[in-house]
Amino acid sequence: MNIKRLESKDAELYRNLRLKALKDHPEAFGSSYEEEKNHPIETFADKIHSNTIFTFGAFDQKELIGIVTLVREVKLKLKHRASIFAMYVLPEKRSLGVGNALMTEAIHKANELSGIEQIYLSVVSTNSPAKKLYASLGFEKFGYEKRALKLNDQYVDEEHMVLFLNVT
Repeated sequence: MNIKRLESKDAELYRNLRLKALKDHPEAFGSSYEEEKNHPIETFADKIHSNTIFTFGAFDQKELIGIVTLVREVKLKLKHRASIFAMYVLPEKRSLGVGNALMTEAIHKANELSGIEQIYLSVVSTNSPAKKLYASLGFEKFGYEKRALKLNDQYVDEEHMVLFLNVT
């Protein structure tokens, strides 16, 4: 397995995995398959080529098997923060350390960025494996949001977590 920051040339691989994640696990994401399926490839390329958005991919040979995105806040009062979004690992590749490797890389990048003191994420309250992974990396729960997402006529609750970085 190889972890690397995705580049514009990876946009098609990213698009395919992102759409699979949205279609197969709609409860886990704020975005929907229906909203993103018709976006041109350039939209996905723009998402992974930015000075404030860092998308990492896990590769098994040439197959993209997992993704995670770190977004740095740009507003003056929020510049000390970053957030994790769009974490996804193919079901057949879970429990192999892929998620841990992706999150570790995102945390490492946050530590490299000047001024980042804390990282936020949200996770579906029923996703025990993800919550266990995040807690093992030092994330702490600080909030619970009932009915955070509405999918058809069903609601999904989310837990909000934060990791405070060792800033000197």
